[in-house]
This record gives sequence, C-alpha cells and structure tokens, in this order.
Amino acid sequence: MSAGISLSVDAADFGPAVAKLAALARFDASDLMSAIGALGESHTRRRIESEKTAPDGSPWPPNHAGSSILLESGQHLLGSIAWIASGDEAQWGSSWQFAHVHQDGAVIKAKAAPSLAFMLGGSFVLAKQVTIPARPFIGLSDDNRQEIVDLVTDVFGGLIR
Repeated sequence: MSAGISLSVDAADFGPAVAKLAALARFDASDLMSAIGALGESHTRRRIESEKTAPDGSPWPPNHAGSSILLESGQHLLGSIAWIASGDEAQWGSSWQFAHVHQDGAVIKAKAAPSLAFMLGGSFVLAKQVTIPARPFIGLSDDNRQEIVDLVTDVFGGLIR
C-alpha cells in the first residue's frame, strides 16, 4: 500500500489578492516620479544652503573668502536647481552652465593673456591658473536614498491595503 499526499486549493479565496494585483497593474507612476523629483530637488537645495557636504557626507573644501560655500557667488547655482519627471523617471539637477565646475571641480587657465586677473578678499590677484575643488551637490546620501525608499513604500503600501 502506498502513502500519498493530497493538496486542495480553493481559488475563491484569491479574489482579494487578485484585486490588489490589479491595482498594481493599473498603477500610474507619474505622481510618484514627480514626488521623487521634488524630493531630490529638496535634498540638493538643502545640501547647498545648509549641509555643505557632498552626497557621501564628506565636507566641502572651504573657499578662500571664508563665506558660505556655493551661496555668495553661487546664487545662479541655487536658482537653477530643478526637477522634471515623467511616468517612468525623475531627474533633478542644475541648468546653470557652470554648475559642472562646482560638481566636478576644474582648473581654469588663462587663454588670451599671460595670467588670470581677479579680486580675492579685496586684493588684486594674478595667477597662471586657478584650481576650483569639487564640491559635489548632486547625488544621493544614504539618508536621501532612505527617504525615497520610504516614499515609494508609503505609496505602494497604500495601494495594497
């Protein structure tokens, strides 16, 4: 005599699960992407205005003037931070043409003259080149990532309740 195992599944109990899956299949991510874009812009503005650190948490190098980094002469930068979103992605960043200099750093050399000439701290300066250190402001810190994960979790949690 052989022993066996039998399993019965009553599909009538799947109704609520199927309804929740249908809600996920109909999900339009446009509002979620807009919320993520706005959150990314907020993170970036906060980094420039008050945190003064790169997304990895490292502090930005101080400037020679001893003023608020990326704000005194960087109002173009702060004012250019914006986001866009579609149904499947969110982007944020800066549209200012010199934003990359602050994000990545740069070496500026004189092109049409023997040296660069500029004012620094009330003094006139001549230099062959100037190195601007990177002060990354675009990117996600661990806390920023967690805020986005929490947002997504809240949105999807509300769908399947």
